[in-house]
Amino acid sequence: MKKWLMVVCCSLLLVAGCSKEGSQPARGAKPLEKHKAPEISVVALDTTPLTLESLKGKVVLLNFWATWCPPCREEIPSMMKLNQAMVGKPFQMVCVSVDEGGKQAVQDFFKNTGFSLPAYLDPTGQAAAAYGLTGVPETFIIDKQGVIAKKVIGGLDWASPEVIAFLEGLMQQ
Repeated sequence: MKKWLMVVCCSLLLVAGCSKEGSQPARGAKPLEKHKAPEISVVALDTTPLTLESLKGKVVLLNFWATWCPPCREEIPSMMKLNQAMVGKPFQMVCVSVDEGGKQAVQDFFKNTGFSLPAYLDPTGQAAAAYGLTGVPETFIIDKQGVIAKKVIGGLDWASPEVIAFLEGLMQQ
């Protein structure tokens, strides 16, 4: 039984190791680091549409969040600092709300907290589904070529020197 289990595990590792870097996982699979980011279309609070394709050439911080999520609320001040630090650089923050209350819930949240983010809506749930969202916050760092460089589950201090150095390194590639 142990031998059989070892053969199955080794076979799975071999098959997984054969996928092309930069290729997209099979349809329905969760996106992986070092694979092409799934294309999505979201809508800004002012109703302007945005696609990831339109951001090629920029490093993208794609964050899924909700107004009712405590870890999301905790990381917002650092995200605001990061966004300010990246002004004028090939960087775009895209914060996709998964709130059921949609635009009104996000606008009310910003009004009541004084926070602000480059907020987008996913009215059909297509973006969350494309990224296999398991909860919030979940963040995907996408390089200038449209490849997922990093996936972060949970909150983070986005204004830390390590994060800024990582993002700036991606901008140099």
